[in-house]
Amino acid sequence: MNVLFVSLGCDKNRVDSEIMMHTLAEHSHKLVDELSEADVVVVNTCCFIDDAKEESINEILLYAEERLNGNLKALIACGCLAQRYADDIRREIPEVDEIVGSSAIDKIAEAIDNALQGNKRNYLDDINKRPAGFRKRIVSTVGYYSYLKIAEGCNKNCSYCIIPKVRGKYRSIPMEDLIKEAEFLADSGVTELIIVAQETTLYGVDIYGKKVLPQLLDKISEIDGIKWIRLLYCYPEEITDELISTIKNNDKILKYLDIPIQSGCDHILRKMGRRTSKKELVLLMKKLRDEIPEICIRTTFITGFPGETTNDANETFKFISDMEFDRLGVFCYSREEGTRAGMMEDQVSDRAKKIRRSRIMKKQSEISLNKNKALIGKTLQAVIEGYIPEEDIYIGRTYRDTPDVDGYVFVNGIDFSPISGTYIDVKITDASEYDLIGDYTG
Repeated sequence: MNVLFVSLGCDKNRVDSEIMMHTLAEHSHKLVDELSEADVVVVNTCCFIDDAKEESINEILLYAEERLNGNLKALIACGCLAQRYADDIRREIPEVDEIVGSSAIDKIAEAIDNALQGNKRNYLDDINKRPAGFRKRIVSTVGYYSYLKIAEGCNKNCSYCIIPKVRGKYRSIPMEDLIKEAEFLADSGVTELIIVAQETTLYGVDIYGKKVLPQLLDKISEIDGIKWIRLLYCYPEEITDELISTIKNNDKILKYLDIPIQSGCDHILRKMGRRTSKKELVLLMKKLRDEIPEICIRTTFITGFPGETTNDANETFKFISDMEFDRLGVFCYSREEGTRAGMMEDQVSDRAKKIRRSRIMKKQSEISLNKNKALIGKTLQAVIEGYIPEEDIYIGRTYRDTPDVDGYVFVNGIDFSPISGTYIDVKITDASEYDLIGDYTG
């Protein structure tokens, strides 16, 4: 069959999609990019927040209409939304032939075969089962960077988060399997590995009895072809001195950390079920900056969490102003059924959430501009991502920029035609709130 694969949500979901696409190719299915060419559509869904749920449902409905009109032979819903709302999807969208949950992605080819035989089935495996070992993937990024998912699930049980109920408890993938996967990706042309999980810093505790992320990073750095290793989703309470030392002393590990913080108010942090205090966060940021002066710290915050008063919001705003994070994203609190926070009575109005979010983002724009201007005159390594011919300028990313999340560096004066994935040196000459401008130096 010709299969159109639609992947929504986070980078962890993307990894699942890539595994499923490779499985389909192994079973002689052909992956296509156009709906007009497709016999089957697979939608890998997300349900983390309301916007993600809405996007996933709209995508399924779009292809359900094609299925109803006879333009498709099968429609498959996969991933987190499918896992969480299988019965609702089956009842409300009968055009969906098969439902494949978050722990049953290895059944994707079987699901398509079953659908083509006119059957309907829900593939909902135990969400706490041990992740399969090394599995090949079809890299769906631009080719030179890819994500390495090192664990499934989460044990933190933050009061606002549904992930443990959809993805299960924390389960690390064995180190030997991750090394094989990293080697496979390197052999496929990947030079930047982005380490992801719901929480990366806890890696190994369930298998090895202790956190062994530093050891994993060192082993990955020994792989020929890997130039950059980027670390995302590091919970602050799990960042050890050993991890800081590894990041500091290993040249392949980018001096960049994504650390979800969510609030700068102890009262709200406790209600969220977070495991750090404001004082501990301040001390951690100081330690990171003292040990690794060039470190770029990205974080996320939530506005309008249940019970957040104006004073609480002001406290978080001051914390953000004082900390001056390099990169920062803000989400309005999304009330999720089945979570403790969703059942709290003191919900905050949507208007207040948005006002608080806008205030933080305006302040962060000022901080980001000052941080970027401080880089003027410095020379940074960048990887080329594209070219704007009408302006004769190349687009790249520095160590400070995660793909599809952070900014770019626009590079002048390149006297050859580098392909995407080429690493160059750039002297920064100008800066805006989110992007840099520079000249090619070699």
